[in-house]
Amino acid sequence: MTRDVFGAFDEQVRTRLSELQSIAQSGGFDEAVEVMVNSIRNGGVLQAFGTGHSQAFAMEIAGRAGGLIPTHAIALRDTVLKGDRPASDLKGGLLERDTNIADELWGLHEFHPEDVFLIASNSGVNGSIVGIALHAKEKGHKVIAVTSLEHTNAVTPKHPSGKRLAEIADVVIDNLAPFGDATVPVGDGGVLAGAVSSITAAYIAQLLTLGTAARIQEAGETPPLYLSANIPGGDEHNDALKARYGERIGSMA
Repeated sequence: MTRDVFGAFDEQVRTRLSELQSIAQSGGFDEAVEVMVNSIRNGGVLQAFGTGHSQAFAMEIAGRAGGLIPTHAIALRDTVLKGDRPASDLKGGLLERDTNIADELWGLHEFHPEDVFLIASNSGVNGSIVGIALHAKEKGHKVIAVTSLEHTNAVTPKHPSGKRLAEIADVVIDNLAPFGDATVPVGDGGVLAGAVSSITAAYIAQLLTLGTAARIQEAGETPPLYLSANIPGGDEHNDALKARYGERIGSMA
């Protein structure tokens, strides 16, 4: 039984990653890559946001070895670390559904007109996600969404605007996760395990990073990429490039 579910999950993951690879190879990510390249060339920062497990997408985009340096992750915990909320507010999932939290988050960071927002949410309907997307659009920023189209189209929006993330974004990338995210039946009663959205979102983040870096390289420029801080010369390389952006990219390393 255990080996059966391992094999079933492997098939679910491999099938989706293969499809994402095909989409990327056929140009399905080109529009998003072009938006990211233009932002970087114009001095912009790629602002990544996700809540719940979609925070992992923001971590893949911003501040990691092999990633683009002009990146910054926005997180709900910023309302505690930079704002006035108590740490207890981070417990549970209420904050990500708060339709007013976007106002708080927006006031805690420095955004420039050239910045682009990459927002990940499997459901694409929670208040914080939709709120940040709406703020970004109102301020004239491009928004790239990574979401499950199957899931988001099957649920009711929770933001007062009545909108889903996919309906706000300039570019929408389907993470190919099914409704409910889990993929493999375990036991009786139709219970499923084996969620895939974190895996596909991380893969999408890396494809976008690679595509952007390659496009910059093809234009005869040097892509601004992080080296691991745990190899010789990594800190020096990173610090020199990070200095161009200062506090706009925070203290990510």
